Amino acid sequence: MVGPYIIRRCETADLPTVMDINMLTLPEHYSDYFFESILSELPESFIVAELYSKVVGYIMCKIEFGFSNFRKLGFVKKGHVVSVAVLNEHRNQGLGNALMIEGINGVIARNTDEIYLEVRISNTAAVRMYERLGFQIKSRLRTYYRDGEDAYLMALEFA
Repeated sequence: MVGPYIIRRCETADLPTVMDINMLTLPEHYSDYFFESILSELPESFIVAELYSKVVGYIMCKIEFGFSNFRKLGFVKKGHVVSVAVLNEHRNQGLGNALMIEGINGVIARNTDEIYLEVRISNTAAVRMYERLGFQIKSRLRTYYRDGEDAYLMALEFA
């Protein structure tokens, strides 16, 4: 819990609200099937924040296999924070941080080596939050977003 908010695993019945939050808060949108597949593949890292039985934020992660963001050589199992969002009127309550921690814990439970995410370079509040959680900026991805904005690739290695 974060104050009056409950942090819990997403359920299938939450998906329409999660998709609405995505549409309202982020310019990057996904298909219904994408949300459903992420929930079925990694439910322990698809987390929602709820206030009085209303979902107000979420994080969804997936597991991938690929080259490490930390080691020059090596193929690793890693988590990817696909999307995290909180409705504007519920920001600055610690929900983003709480969602990230629960999402990371779900990824760790799958015996991964690291977790990474992409974040708009203009989203300084999010970049700072990720840095406080131990993420490091690994590279700048030029024109990563549809509107042409660059992203930072940030990663956190597990000990």
